Amino acid sequence: MKEPQIDKRDVARELARKYSTMTHDELDILEGILVPMKFAKGEMILKEGEVCKYIYYIEHGLTRQFYFKNGKELTEHLGVDHSIFMCIESLFKEEPTHLQVQAIEPTLVFGLPKIKLEEVALHNVNIQILYRKILEESLIISQIHADLLRFESAQNRYKRMCKMSPQVVLRAPLVYIASYLQMTPETLSRVRSSTLLDD
Repeated sequence: MKEPQIDKRDVARELARKYSTMTHDELDILEGILVPMKFAKGEMILKEGEVCKYIYYIEHGLTRQFYFKNGKELTEHLGVDHSIFMCIESLFKEEPTHLQVQAIEPTLVFGLPKIKLEEVALHNVNIQILYRKILEESLIISQIHADLLRFESAQNRYKRMCKMSPQVVLRAPLVYIASYLQMTPETLSRVRSSTLLDD
């Protein structure tokens, strides 16, 4: 089965719909800086030690952002169709990242190069708004995740994730969901069973 062709114009329109209204000229500019990238299942999108130069928009697919601590892999973020991810510290400090990003499914992303995005944002108010809203969304997602781990029980963490990211819960391997929610796969299995019983 051939996968549908996604052109950059469609993605520019999607981004404008989601984050900021745009004139025809601004859509042209946004389309002009988008960089399409395809990754096979299991392929690394960003490795530890590389500098993150893009804000990534997932057109379709599934990604995980993770790092190693005491020899264990810990999942920091799971991204799915029509969502954004970036390694924010590396992106802004232009320093090597400690995080890694991997495609868990065949994944098509469109990169917004930070340098070009900032250049065009200087002269285009709506692109500036888009840039700001993307960063705001990223910070809010990080805060929600931090609060989830700090304040919620294992059961509530899983329930909240089901509400906020149903596609991730359906498609991501359990081991990554457990790591993201900071629980063991065994705890997650128990929580899922009791959640099903509750429903």
